[in-house]
Amino acid sequence: ERGYKVLVVPGNHDYGTGTRGSASSVSSFKEKYFGSKRITYPKVDIIGKIAFIGLDSTADELHWRDRFLSEGELGMAQLKRLKRVLNRLEVISRKKVVYMHHHPFDFKLGMQLKDSADLKLIIENKIDMLLFGHYHVSPVSAGKIYNGVWGIPRCYNAGSSTHKNGNIGFHRVIDLANDDPRMDYDGNFI
Repeated sequence: ERGYKVLVVPGNHDYGTGTRGSASSVSSFKEKYFGSKRITYPKVDIIGKIAFIGLDSTADELHWRDRFLSEGELGMAQLKRLKRVLNRLEVISRKKVVYMHHHPFDFKLGMQLKDSADLKLIIENKIDMLLFGHYHVSPVSAGKIYNGVWGIPRCYNAGSSTHKNGNIGFHRVIDLANDDPRMDYDGNFI
């Protein structure tokens, strides 16, 4: 309503209870946010000089082998499509921002994206920013910065925009026109 373009990707609570996935929830999410059940990921939005590439990190968590969505998994089909997307002419010539729900760097058992190593092979030194969330910690320590990991200048864990028990989340302001990540800042917009 205010003229902003909002880009969304699903998280584990969007596809079920949060700990158990439901294939029927996938169609509902896509219909609600994209107006079509046929949307596939990676979802590419070109806005000015930036290619925003949304990944579904719950995509491969809905089969019978996986009972829980806490880790997340992109799946080989989506990873292959991501590799092709990064080689498309309209993407190559722009800054590239990849965003997803699950955490690719959290090395705690049961929390890191299952196919994180495969993702690294595809995006290492090839994108300008990686955004993710799904960080189950206190609001004080959420929002960790991983700039430089995998050769990516900007890597931000957003944590959550809201937290449990009524705690308010923080907001990060990122100036994509400026190549210096030190110019990005966290704000408290209460």
